[in-house]
This record gives sequence, C-alpha cells and structure tokens, in this order.
Amino acid sequence: MGYRIVVVGATGNVGREMLNILAERQFPVDEIAVLASRRSLGTECGFGERTLKTEDLDTFDFTGWDMALFAVGSEATKKYAPGAAKAGCVVIDNSSLYRYHPDVPLIVPEVNPDAIMGYSKKNIIANPNCSTAQMVVALKPLHDRARIKRVVVSTYQSVSGGGKDAMDELWNQTKGVYVPGQEVTPSKFTKQIAFNVIPHIDSFMEDGQTKEEWKMVAETKKIVDPAIKVTATCVRVPVFVGHSEAINIEFEDHLDEDEARDILREAPGILVVDKREDGGYTTPAECVGEYATFISRIRQDPTIDNGINLWCVSDNLRKGAALNAVQIAELLGRRVLKKG
Repeated sequence: MGYRIVVVGATGNVGREMLNILAERQFPVDEIAVLASRRSLGTECGFGERTLKTEDLDTFDFTGWDMALFAVGSEATKKYAPGAAKAGCVVIDNSSLYRYHPDVPLIVPEVNPDAIMGYSKKNIIANPNCSTAQMVVALKPLHDRARIKRVVVSTYQSVSGGGKDAMDELWNQTKGVYVPGQEVTPSKFTKQIAFNVIPHIDSFMEDGQTKEEWKMVAETKKIVDPAIKVTATCVRVPVFVGHSEAINIEFEDHLDEDEARDILREAPGILVVDKREDGGYTTPAECVGEYATFISRIRQDPTIDNGINLWCVSDNLRKGAALNAVQIAELLGRRVLKKG
C-alpha cells in the first residue's frame, strides 16, 4: 500500500526534480497529482515512464491526500499550504515561509530526523535553504564528536538557485560576450553574472549581511545547535547547477584531520573525495545529478587551536531542495504514516 502524493509547482526546476527523484527512489506512490498555476494548466510533466498533466492549484481539493511537496514561492505557499494542511495533507514546504516558525520542524533527515515528530502542530514540515542543507550534513557528525564553537563559510552558489530565469540570464550573457550586439543587460541579477561573481544573494539587511547569509546562520542553529556561532558570505557564481562552500570550523575539542576524514566517510549522505593531488577533489560540475554531499580538501587550520577546513559541494536542485524534500517524505512515511 502506497501514498497519495501531490507535487505543487510541478513545472518548475525543483518540482520537476521532485518528480524525477520520487521515481528514481521508487517512492511508494498509489496516486500522484501535479499542480501548477492556471497559466501552466495542462503542461505535461514526466514521472518515471508516465506523463502527467498539471491540474489547477486554485481549485484542487487536498482532502484524502497524504503528502504535498510544495515547490512554489513563499507567497503561493502562504495562500495554499494552510488549506492543504487543514485538509489533513502533510505539507513539505521548500520555500522560506515556515522555516523559522517555532511550531514547524526544519528537517535534514541525516541531521535531525527526530524533529519530524513536531509536524503535527501545524501539519507542515519545512525544507531548509539549499546552501544550509549541504553544510549541516557535513557539520553534524563532526559536531557530535568535538562540539563546534564557530563556523566561517563562504559559498559559491550556482545560478539555478535563482530559478529558470537566472539560468537563462547566464546563458544569454555568456553568448552575448562572444557575439557583438547581443550583450544582455542584467535583470535577474544586480550585475553581470557571466564570467563574474556577485557577492550578493537575496536582499540586504540593516547589519550589512544579506538575507541568504542570515538564513545560513538561523537555519544551522535551528537544525544542529543554537550554540554554534556562524558567519557567512554568500556569492553567486557563473555555474548552472551545483553549490560549493569553503567551510572553516572551530571546535571546543581537538579533532585531527585524519579522524575528521574518517568520521565524514562513515556519515550518512556524504561522499569523501580527498586526495592531495591534481583532481583529487570534487567540483560542482561533477556533482550534478548525484544524491551525495561531496567533501574534499579536509585539513587542519593551524591559525586556531582546534580548527578544520573543508570543501563541500552538492547538487543544489537535489540535496538542496528536491532530494531533501523526498527524504523528508520517506522519513515521515517510516516514522508516522507507515503505509509504504
């Protein structure tokens, strides 16, 4: 016996990836509905060997459906998610709307699976920000061993984190550099993204950090440990898919780089590729389509007493969004609904 699943925002990058991953992982589905706005009504979406047509989100009745994976923005989520949850359908939300709500668990299944039991307060579970999700998968096993005091992270985030329009802008600007008369003025980004990097993701806050940087701080505290100090610099780079992060970690206790490497090798959701030779590390181009969070460049930081540096790479459309949502659905099925 399987589940009745709804994918909301099925025509977007993340929604389509959710459908791909549900099929790849053979999630026990008895019935599936794909929803979109009226302008995308009837658009076809692939689900394994099946082709599904989108239904109207405005008129859809969530009664009798088990889970709804939301891959729409905060405004649409605010409008439709409460109704779905009230109808008895558990909402797994990929937007930022509920991440910081005290009655909504923020889940990365490899990190804080027990927190899922808090879903019943609102019948909603939040999916973290893409840059946070991959980082906390790496932090948690190390934190369990030596207690993390402080994290300094610099991100190198692909344009797919900004959606299809952002990907199109990188493509068009790249072509425009080489074809006279086809230069493209920035619209999705504040400055040229082709052959450039932009130290600005989301809006600026009064203290000078961006909202994306604030998200990494707040979400790491909620998911892993509120005592961890986190400071982040988030940068958009001209890569289509795959987020990279340079992470500096300060521990309360000494942790040798060899032990850290061994811990990460055994940790769920992580693949260590760490050879001190040309090509002995993972880049974003190599992680596309993969489930794992890849860790490389593990080394001692000699400038502090108990420090480790590492390089962290993941497919942001997968672990940063769609895969994590499906893993939450799997966890909910195992722990609570128990149909599959």
